[in-house]
Amino acid sequence: MPGLEIAVASPAEPESTELISALDTYLCALYPPGHNYLLSVQALLQPEVTFVVARADASVLGCGAVLRHGREYVEIKRMFVQPWARGARVGERVLRHLEELGRTEGFGVARLETGVRQPEALRLYERAGYRRISAFGDYVPSALSVFMERKL
Repeated sequence: MPGLEIAVASPAEPESTELISALDTYLCALYPPGHNYLLSVQALLQPEVTFVVARADASVLGCGAVLRHGREYVEIKRMFVQPWARGARVGERVLRHLEELGRTEGFGVARLETGVRQPEALRLYERAGYRRISAFGDYVPSALSVFMERKL
């Protein structure tokens, strides 16, 4: 998408909270309670998290975050692209930006959890080179979750 800019932003800014709210609404419609692993705005404000927003022509198109787990790996969180902006590779560019943040900080692995009811997300991650793994960190295995990782 021409003119797309991805930059670190505060998750507490109104445009960020609108994206986060839209993502929450979307995920809560797909999965039962207890099967969404959503970081709150407060959690996104912690020093181990970097939150980014994608913009083009003054429109906010999407967001994502990277959560550092010690020095072991980064976790991709809060990936979302507005429905009207999908298909323009915004998600791919946000993902690459987040991976680069991890890589420049010396991390060798990026991991994520997504859901089985999000085929578009699964395609994005598979195209980007992520492979399926078992549950990691504090996650528990679930028929509704897919766990993935990629070497950076």
